[in-house]
Amino acid sequence: MRVAQPDDATPRRPRRAPTNDERQRDAERSRQRLLAAALDEFAARGYAGARVGAIAARAGLNAQLISYYFGGKAGLYRALQESWLERESALTAEPQSLPDLIAAYARAALDDPRGARLLLSGGLHDDEPETSVDPTGAADVAEMTRRQAEGEIASDLDPALLQVALMGATLAPVALPQVVRRLTGAEPDDPEFTARYVEFLRRLAARLGE
Repeated sequence: MRVAQPDDATPRRPRRAPTNDERQRDAERSRQRLLAAALDEFAARGYAGARVGAIAARAGLNAQLISYYFGGKAGLYRALQESWLERESALTAEPQSLPDLIAAYARAALDDPRGARLLLSGGLHDDEPETSVDPTGAADVAEMTRRQAEGEIASDLDPALLQVALMGATLAPVALPQVVRRLTGAEPDDPEFTARYVEFLRRLAARLGE
């Protein structure tokens, strides 16, 4: 009996070239993997301490793709900030009371603390690139001033300082997990603690009115 040789096998069809849609989906997946890896790396090491090679290794991709998709390390950092601004726009898309707004920010920070860690790292290391997205904060203060005029915030509270204080409150469990454990006996990433803390901030914000 004759044993079939490789040449006797049915010829394989040529491998199909990916379509434009498939290429775009692959590119978007690669971009998202790099952004996720960069978020972890920048949050852990700051902008100056983060390494392009380490980000690529976290993502399991070639480091050259960072230059290809983002123009380099600074562009990647900027893309992360822009993605947060998009997320923030979604949080504030619908009109909300101040208590509901603060609760939404706190829940977002606790559900995925990587964005909060990136913000905290930028302040701790003070090394953000010159091309960094740098909102003036004027719009945030104007929004607080509007709420104050409508009675949600007492007239003797400085809107800008209140903005700083509320940001600190939403970031506190991420910035000070050891303090959370010491004072409450809970883990900051425990869903039960998240629910308690979000509700606490909601009640706190509700008491800021006249």
